[in-house]
Amino acid sequence: PAGETSADGEETYITVTPVRRMIAEAMVRSVSEIPSAWSTVEVDVSGLVALRASVRAEFEQKQGGSLTYLPFVIKAVVEALKEFPTMNASWGGDKIILKNRVNLGLAVAAPGGLIVPVLHNADQLSIAGLAAVAKDLADRARTKKLTLNDVQGGTFTLNNTGALGSYLSGPIINYPQAGILTTETIQKRAVVIDDAIAIRSMMNICLAFYHRINDGSEASGFMAAVKSKLQKMAPGTSIY
Repeated sequence: PAGETSADGEETYITVTPVRRMIAEAMVRSVSEIPSAWSTVEVDVSGLVALRASVRAEFEQKQGGSLTYLPFVIKAVVEALKEFPTMNASWGGDKIILKNRVNLGLAVAAPGGLIVPVLHNADQLSIAGLAAVAKDLADRARTKKLTLNDVQGGTFTLNNTGALGSYLSGPIINYPQAGILTTETIQKRAVVIDDAIAIRSMMNICLAFYHRINDGSEASGFMAAVKSKLQKMAPGTSIY
């Protein structure tokens, strides 16, 4: 990026934009005020890969947009949040505030910096519905067409870092939420199944959670639920 060069030519100074400053302040607030812990599990998404392949052509012909893995993951996450309500919560000092609506923040790398548009009432949509809304939000985030409502009210955040090739992540929680989950790159790996080596499509999911609100037990239960839901997806699963 263009910037001002120092007198000796050794350094270049880039002015901090309002968006960059806002991101910086949000990250500092999260790290300074949230005692966070981190956990990861690996998921066998071979069935999900086959499901997406089986419905992709029809979906893209009907909807006119590409079908990524993201809406499938969103579906598993929002269903797990309903089962573990303290993951869809915030800290209130003398109380834990459970959020009755599941408003999922989706981290999007926009030209000016990281933006987290919110998919409101995500638990009420089908996989196809989630795909359409998520694409609309991401497109408008990248073209700076989001409204104030689009970035407010998030109760949990999902970040698809795997799209950038990431294998493991340690995400920073979006204050004051109870957690943030990343989905990592899908890789074919040799795994042991029933004492035999098989080639399976594997994906890591990584959770940072607010340790005032939840302990390892709740976090592990939530991760196990997300994993189970993803591993149950296979050809024949309805996306509508």
